[in-house]
Amino acid sequence: MSLDTLRRRLAKPKTSVQLCLLGVAAGLLAAILIILFRLTIASVQGLFLETSEDFSTLAEHQRVILPVIAALLIAVFADLTGFKHYRLGIPFVIHRIKHHYGQMPIWNTANQFFGGAVALICGFSVGREGPSVHMGATGASILAERLHLPLNSARTLAGCGVAAGIAASFNTPLAAVIFVMEVVLREYKVHIFVPIMLAAVTGALATQFVFGNDSELALISISTLSFWHYPYLILCGVILGAIAFSFNQNLMLIIRAFNPVSMFPRLMLAGLIAGFIGYLVPEAMGSGMSAIRLAVESPDNIQLLTTVLIAKLLATLFAIGLGIPGGLIGPVIGLGVVMGTLMSFFAQYISPGVDVSGTYGVLGMAGLLAATLHAPLAALTAVMELTSNPKIIVPAMLVISAAYITALQVFGNRSIFLQQLDFQGLPYQVSPASEALQKVGIMEEMDENFKLLYSDDKEQIKDTLAAVNSQTPLIVYDEQNGYRLAEYDLSLMSDQSMSISYIPLQGLSSQATLSDAFDILKDKRSGAVYVYNQKDKKQIMGLLRWDQIRHILTIRNSLL
Repeated sequence: MSLDTLRRRLAKPKTSVQLCLLGVAAGLLAAILIILFRLTIASVQGLFLETSEDFSTLAEHQRVILPVIAALLIAVFADLTGFKHYRLGIPFVIHRIKHHYGQMPIWNTANQFFGGAVALICGFSVGREGPSVHMGATGASILAERLHLPLNSARTLAGCGVAAGIAASFNTPLAAVIFVMEVVLREYKVHIFVPIMLAAVTGALATQFVFGNDSELALISISTLSFWHYPYLILCGVILGAIAFSFNQNLMLIIRAFNPVSMFPRLMLAGLIAGFIGYLVPEAMGSGMSAIRLAVESPDNIQLLTTVLIAKLLATLFAIGLGIPGGLIGPVIGLGVVMGTLMSFFAQYISPGVDVSGTYGVLGMAGLLAATLHAPLAALTAVMELTSNPKIIVPAMLVISAAYITALQVFGNRSIFLQQLDFQGLPYQVSPASEALQKVGIMEEMDENFKLLYSDDKEQIKDTLAAVNSQTPLIVYDEQNGYRLAEYDLSLMSDQSMSISYIPLQGLSSQATLSDAFDILKDKRSGAVYVYNQKDKKQIMGLLRWDQIRHILTIRNSLL
C-alpha cells in the first residue's frame, strides 16, 4: 500500500488495521523514549544512592545541596532553550491534543526530558508520569509528521502516545487507556479506543521487557475487609475528597502567588525549599516510593507517618507550584498511601488482630487520586492493576465514589489539570461541531471532480464553463487573484453574454480536517476551500464546499 492510499484511508473516522499498526508504532516510540528516561534516572541515582529513591542514606548537607543544584541546572537549560518552551506536562499535552491535533514542539520536549530527569534524580517530590505523557505524545507526533498523516489520525496517535507513556511509567495498560479517554480526550469512541488500547499494551510490554513486571504497590499486602468496615470507608472517602480539594486549591494558590516572579528565582526557591524539607525529612524526597516503603515498613508509627505526610505534601505543592518539570500523580499516590495507612489506625478497632494497613493504604491512594485528577474510573482501574487483587474492588468503589462526590458536589472541585490550563490561558474546550469535524480528514470529503484552469482570460473561462458539466466546479488561477472558483447562473446565459462570478478560495493542506475548513467558512456560511498536496502546494487535489460541511453536521454528526 502506498503512502497516499494510507493517508486517504486514515482520513476516515473508522477503525482500520493501518491505524492500529500505527498505534502500535506510536506506542513503541513512546516506550523507547520513556525507557531511556527511566534508565537515565536509575543509572545516575545508582552512582550515589544505595536504593532507588531512598535519600535517607545521604548526608544532611547532600540532601540540601542536591535539589538546589538540580534547580540551577533546570533553570540554565530552560534559559538556553528559551523559557517560552517551558510549558510542559499533562496540561500542556491536553491543550495540544485539543487545539493542535497533538503536534508537540520539540524544544518543550527537550526541557521536559532534561528537567524531569534532573528533578527526579535529585529528589524533588514530583512524578515521572508527567514527563512520560509529554514524551509519549511527542513520539507519536514525530511519527505522524514524518509520514504526513491526516491530522485526525495524528490526534488519535497522540492519544496512543499518552496511553503508552502512562502504561510504560506505571505498568498499568488498562488504567492508561481509561486515563486517556477520561482525562485527556474526554470521549469514548470505538475507532480511537482500539489503537489506544494496542499502544498501551505495547508500552507496558516494552517496559516489562526492560524493568520486569513489578508494580508500584507490589510491597503492599491486601487483606479482605468485612462488611463492618464499609461505613468507615465512606467516611474515609469523604475525608479524602476534602483533602483533594484542599490540595488543588493550595497548589493553585502557590501558582498564582508566584506567577509575577520570573522563572529563574522561582526555580531556585523551589530548590531551597526542597533542600530544607529533605534536610529535615528525607523520606519526603522523591516521587513517592520512599513514602510507600515507610508506610509498609512502619504502619504503626503514627508520629513518623504524620511528619512524612505533612513534609511530602509541602514538598509536592511547592515543587509543582513553582514550576519544577515533573508530574503530580506519583506524589499523589505516595500521599494517598500514607493517608490511608494513617486511617487504618482506627480501622483496627473494627477488626482486632487483622492487619488492614496495606488495604487502607491502597484505598487512600485510590480516593485521593480520583478526587484530585477528577478521574474515578482511571483510579479504580489503576488500583486493580497495581494490586492484582480482586478483594480491593468493592472497597475501592466505595472510597472512590465518596471521595469524588464529596470533592465535586460539596466543594466544587475540578480537575487540577483543567485548573492549570485555565490559569495559563491555554484553551482546551472545543465546540461540539469542531470536535465532530476534527475526526474526519478533509481528503475523505473533498470533491475530486473539478476542472483547473491557469488563466484569467474571460473568453477562455467562458469556453471552459460551457464545455464542462454544470456539476463540475471550475477553479481558475492567476498571479494577481490566486485560486478562485468560477461560477455562472444558467438563467442569465444568452448567446451574447454570460455572467461569471468568482469566489475566492483559501487553501488547506491534505493533512487538514473538516474542522479546519469549518473554521475558515463558518463566518460567511458559504464559499469553499481547495485542498493541495502536502508535499507540493501547486498540486490541487480537491475542493470542499460549505454545503458539504453543513450536510455532515446536520445528517452525519451522529455517526462521528
